[in-house]
Amino acid sequence: MSITSIKFDTEAVLAGQSRDRLLKMAQAGEIVNECQRLLDKASANVVGQCLAHQGTFYEFDHYPSGDVYDGGTHSQYYYHSHRPEGGEHGHFHTFLRAKGMAKGLKPIDYKGEATIPSGNDALAHLIAIAMNKPGQPISLFTVNRWVTDESFYTAQDTIAMLDDFKMDHTFPCLATNQWMTALLALFRPQIEALLLERDKTLKNWAALHMGTDIYEDRKLEMTSFLPINIVDQVEAVNNALEATAPIQQTA
Repeated sequence: MSITSIKFDTEAVLAGQSRDRLLKMAQAGEIVNECQRLLDKASANVVGQCLAHQGTFYEFDHYPSGDVYDGGTHSQYYYHSHRPEGGEHGHFHTFLRAKGMAKGLKPIDYKGEATIPSGNDALAHLIAIAMNKPGQPISLFTVNRWVTDESFYTAQDTIAMLDDFKMDHTFPCLATNQWMTALLALFRPQIEALLLERDKTLKNWAALHMGTDIYEDRKLEMTSFLPINIVDQVEAVNNALEATAPIQQTA
């Protein structure tokens, strides 16, 4: 199934964010740009750091080998490639594992025949980040459960996990991990919208395919999609933040 880009009015959405949220997004934008500046100085980028010293690059394999996992926050991500269309070189999948989730968050009540991770093995896919060959993010997207073999949580519960995603170590590269953490914060409103759209897509798919295990349906892979641009997002966040600044009183 081909998924078209969701409708997202960046200016309007950012205008509805709290000043505190906008400040966090602006700070995240500064971190993203600083990480890219440091990597650029070494003629590197976030993708290259994940592929370094990994041998031949094969489609579908996870990079770096064994994924990147933070045992303190239980955040996780990996990079792979299998969708050359649209200028994509590959994409990151980001996750939060059960031990990093707030109490009370539980996977959906799955009734199908697939075996899904549960208990301490449960994990939620947060968002996928498509990258181009120069190593820049070009889109965000969500996927069906079978794609990443996740436990699958509702959009609202997944949104509640976003603040807990944090990569806080040096493998494969500190700048890459800080960039990954900050990118999710910089594009927080877009990620929320994509997760909500994901659940709508699945609901609509279920209505059209009665009796089908929608979470295992190979005909439904990508569930929502949105092009992104770091420069445009940082500018939009700064403009929205400036609009919320207190008016200075003149004497």
